[in-house]
Amino acid sequence: MAVSGLTAVRELRLSELAPRALQSEIRAMTMECDRIGGVNLAQGVCDTEPPAEVLAGAIEAIDAGHNIYTRLDGILRLREAIAAKMLRDRGLVVDPNREVLVTSGATGGLNAAVAALLNPGDEVILFEPFYGYHASELKSKRIVPVIVPLTAPETADADWTLDMDAVRAAVTDKTRAMIVNTPSNPAGKIFTRAELEALAELAQERGLFVFTDEIYEHFVYGEAEHISMATLPGMRERTIVISGFSKTFSVTGWRLGYLVADAKWLGAISYFHDLTYVCAPSAFQHGAAAGLEKLGPEFYTALATDHLAKRAKIVAALNGAGMKAYVPRGAYYVLADASRLPGETAAVKARWLLAETGVASVAGSAFFRAGGGEDLLRFCFAKRDADLADACERLGRL
Repeated sequence: MAVSGLTAVRELRLSELAPRALQSEIRAMTMECDRIGGVNLAQGVCDTEPPAEVLAGAIEAIDAGHNIYTRLDGILRLREAIAAKMLRDRGLVVDPNREVLVTSGATGGLNAAVAALLNPGDEVILFEPFYGYHASELKSKRIVPVIVPLTAPETADADWTLDMDAVRAAVTDKTRAMIVNTPSNPAGKIFTRAELEALAELAQERGLFVFTDEIYEHFVYGEAEHISMATLPGMRERTIVISGFSKTFSVTGWRLGYLVADAKWLGAISYFHDLTYVCAPSAFQHGAAAGLEKLGPEFYTALATDHLAKRAKIVAALNGAGMKAYVPRGAYYVLADASRLPGETAAVKARWLLAETGVASVAGSAFFRAGGGEDLLRFCFAKRDADLADACERLGRL
């Protein structure tokens, strides 16, 4: 019997922020690839072998009892190793006690930084093609991603380029930051010094933060050079450097990254990371520290050389299959022109290719606004040599 005076029971529903499509295109392709037993060049799992020093460091830490919470900003050994790396690789002097945060993946670093430094309704510049997580992370905090397209390369050997007029036109009074992913996912673009200097000038003019996703910093090919925005004049205070060990040490499942920021910001960022993740996995922090301490410059040189050879293989296979590959300057993904494949959308083309060859890719539309990237597919080449050779042979059947 209804009770007089009570209001009607409200309908249960998702929040305004909850996505209506819960499965990303990347993970959807991975699941379908697993179902048919294909070769997964869709997800950037980086299943090459981790360095022995890194594995041994984590195992030794487990055996030594390092299985409980760490400080919210990470173990001192790793923070000091990260500070030493920043000095060695970037020439930046970083205080390991006040300016370094060990994070639950690079994604955890961005999540905490956005929560600490931005407010609902703020706008953040993203460059297209963009990594979908960056846009989704902003939206999850009710922050507005403003997409600025890069200029597509005219030839397969050229890089995507920055249009500063388009960037300046996109900045409004609500703009608070920009995200710079270099080397980038999915295009492998490396922002040049001139491009970064132009963005730095704008950031200082308009009082903007710059979040840099530098997770692919050691995957740089040929004459290209990775430059961190934090090293440019006037940018140290306003740049939030985010990177990690998932790709470099082939431990994507460890979810271990780091963030470097001016001390005035790091306390608040650390608070939000603690609120969500408590701390990064303890034993894995020791493994990463061992890697930073024991692996010399030759490891990073070999890493780039090895992936340069992998890039050559996948580019040749894609070109041989009639899909013009845009040769990336960095990272370990290739965007290829799939216009000759059947299907009106990139998602349909990707599924056709998987059914025909057993090779999984990602629809280029996953990295563009609605209507973009429909003739592009993304392929990951951070694979074991045997698996990459298998994928290339399968593509050769087209």
